[in-house]
Amino acid sequence: MTPRAAEQVTAAITYHGEGPCWWPGWGGLRWVDLLAGDLLTLRGDGRVDRLHVGDVAAFVRPRSGGGYVVAVERGLALADAPDAVPVPLPPLWEDRGVRMNDGGCDAAGNLWAGSMAYDGRAGGGDLWRVDPRGGATVVLPGTTIANGLAFPADGGPAWFNDSGEGRTQRLTAPAGDWPGVGTGELVASTVHRPEEGVPDGLVLDAEGCVWTALHGAGRVVRLSPEGRVLDVVLVPAHQVTACTLGGADLRDLYITTSRENLADPEPEAGALFRARVEVPGVPVLPFGG
Repeated sequence: MTPRAAEQVTAAITYHGEGPCWWPGWGGLRWVDLLAGDLLTLRGDGRVDRLHVGDVAAFVRPRSGGGYVVAVERGLALADAPDAVPVPLPPLWEDRGVRMNDGGCDAAGNLWAGSMAYDGRAGGGDLWRVDPRGGATVVLPGTTIANGLAFPADGGPAWFNDSGEGRTQRLTAPAGDWPGVGTGELVASTVHRPEEGVPDGLVLDAEGCVWTALHGAGRVVRLSPEGRVLDVVLVPAHQVTACTLGGADLRDLYITTSRENLADPEPEAGALFRARVEVPGVPVLPFGG
């Protein structure tokens, strides 16, 4: 296996780039500058549009009826059109020391959102599920830094990174019934050592493998369902945060990076990167609400 290098797509325009998501309905790629509270859109001519949506913008997903949902500091905000300003819903929790971090949607249209404490304390967050009618439930309490959540369209096991625990995990549920998942269905497998980076955001591909960003290691790795490393993409910024598969054929691996807390910031930290891969991704699952 020979690692390949990612190409730089933008200048270092984010402080903490996160949550890339490809959706043709809004024109391609969106991601967030999380602690700035900004939603970014990459246009076809390479221009990047920036929209401020709140104190925090944690991740974005399309809505099945049009528009998009964006996770803000303590909840969600909804937009009815691709370029509309989102309207915040009531907060999911009151503790101002806890914020949204990452999330995704399952095949039933539920949105899963992970929270974390601003100070990163162990067990300071939860994994929430918000159904298409707006009902919200904590389905996995006591997570540390919930990250990288991706569900297959067939209802099989989902991939989940808890960066605070340094784990890449799979979540299962009885008979594939994702609305019924609970703590008893958490299946954990440690597939990285700390010196190899911390598992952060991830994305599934069409073969059921997962690309996961390794924060602190300057790389994104492709893992088999058993956790074996199949491919490596190198990034010239150590704090890689997340990745997604996009482009017309879903073979462009987009990678976000961060310069948060860097004492001596790298010139490329905060830029968006891209690498061509052999196996395409799968269309993102939208929120049904």
